[in-house]
Amino acid sequence: MGEDQIQANATALGRCLRCLLLIVAILGWPGAATAAAGCRPAALDRLVSNGGLVLTRDGAIICSRNPDQLLIPASTWKLGTALAAFHVLGPEYRFETRFFQSPDHTLYIQGLGDPMLVSEEVAEVMAEFARAGVREIDDIVLDDSTFALAHPADGAGVSLNPYDAANGALAVNFNTVNIVVAADHTVRSAEPQTPTLPLMTELGRGLHPGEHRINIGDDHARVLRHVGELFRAIQQRQGIAGTGRIRAGRVPAGLAPLLCHRSSKRLPELVTAMLLYSNNFIANQLFLAMGAKRAGYPATWAKGRTALGHFLHDELGLAPQTVEVEEGSGLSRRNRITPRGLLAILNAFAPHSTLLPLKNSRRVKSGTLTGVYAYAGYLNGDKGPDGFVLILNQAANTRDRLLDLLAALHDRSGAGS
Repeated sequence: MGEDQIQANATALGRCLRCLLLIVAILGWPGAATAAAGCRPAALDRLVSNGGLVLTRDGAIICSRNPDQLLIPASTWKLGTALAAFHVLGPEYRFETRFFQSPDHTLYIQGLGDPMLVSEEVAEVMAEFARAGVREIDDIVLDDSTFALAHPADGAGVSLNPYDAANGALAVNFNTVNIVVAADHTVRSAEPQTPTLPLMTELGRGLHPGEHRINIGDDHARVLRHVGELFRAIQQRQGIAGTGRIRAGRVPAGLAPLLCHRSSKRLPELVTAMLLYSNNFIANQLFLAMGAKRAGYPATWAKGRTALGHFLHDELGLAPQTVEVEEGSGLSRRNRITPRGLLAILNAFAPHSTLLPLKNSRRVKSGTLTGVYAYAGYLNGDKGPDGFVLILNQAANTRDRLLDLLAALHDRSGAGS
């Protein structure tokens, strides 16, 4: 055997030994003093009392803990909703809002669930009306019949906090108002693009001075009143004449649309905002839209569950015992998934990984409920993003220490390969 062959064999043997040492470290065999010692059970026991995790490198799981335990994922669940939305609705999807006007200058507004119908979009709608020759708007009739929701999303509270905002077919500014209460208790809009509405004055009564963002609640009449008041106020800003009642109703049969307004945000932009701000309202509007796309309007929670469940089970291949679907945002404790199941979502979502927020140079989606602390995302690998999942259903929030440990293990496993 020549010297070159001997050297080649020695190099190959060295590589095999390094691989064997890494495997020993991952399995946590006694006496293994290696760079991957952080994956040994003794190290994890101190940080995980009830939870699971998986860590990958170049497509292979290099560390896991209870990977097949059903756990509450909190807002990391939004990754599944986002992935399903790309598949069911398509990356070019934009929400629509339809407008009709009768000969008596009544404006009918039919909502189809656009979560980004904000003040700037309403101003653009009014500008389009003006360009189309609309000179007068009297009564405003609000049609939200394309959604049939008997109750708020499971897990949503009844507080005035924005994350408890109710979903629906027709809502503006995420079903919230942003107000400033002055020292003399007068109330004004906190946003230059949003006029001060009578409803703001009512909601601001009794609040301490300062800025407040509060949700409208799930009172149907108040939600529609908010929509109507905003459209009326911006109508007046645009100089379009007319007065009249603001009321709920249906678009009359046979009335031709005046305008079909498509949201300025395509699905990737919606998903980016949803993940960055962990916006429950956007997540469940997408969830409901998927149900309507699959089973027709009106959108319902049941149709959304069927659509998301069908995607996860039949399209992504997750077994029924690995995932339980209730709603789309992660608010519900009835949403359950295994760490391995969430990893499958991450693997499929990898082409969209840059839509996730950055946390210390890592792409990370967090999830938090009382007693639930989760991270899911990607670390930078040699062959692309490497997925990781960390879900804790316990009193102690040790997720940051665990993520640092997993990231260090990931880096060392790459250096030793």
